[in-house]
Amino acid sequence: MRFMVMVKATKDSEAGVMPTQAEFATMGAFNEELVRAGVMEAGEGLHPSSRGVRVAFSGEDRRVIDGPFSETNELVAGFWIWNCASLEEAIEWVKKCPNPMRTDSEIEIRQIYSAEDFGAALTPELREQEERLRKQVQSRAG
Repeated sequence: MRFMVMVKATKDSEAGVMPTQAEFATMGAFNEELVRAGVMEAGEGLHPSSRGVRVAFSGEDRRVIDGPFSETNELVAGFWIWNCASLEEAIEWVKKCPNPMRTDSEIEIRQIYSAEDFGAALTPELREQEERLRKQVQSRAG
């Protein structure tokens, strides 16, 4: 099972406060443990929402909304993609994680859909297209 593990934003992360060298080292050690265990597929930090936008959809209309966005606790400051046997395993890994922020913080775990989750809506043709696109993305990353 694949999971997106999201580090929720704080006032500091939204203000662009960068981790210290010690904080980078501590998180780097945790990331190394994840990689050695075959859990981590990707992981990145995100710039504050002041440097981002949202695109609102209404039928055929599109509206761009500039950041920053007000609800800090609803924003994502960083993420990992993990491959775990279960949600419980992902939870156990998060419990081992150093606090990603200097203040109280939260990490949200969400399972990523797999092709099987979509049932008959994902026809053999659409499944083939999905697999072809994944292979193209992986070949570019390699």
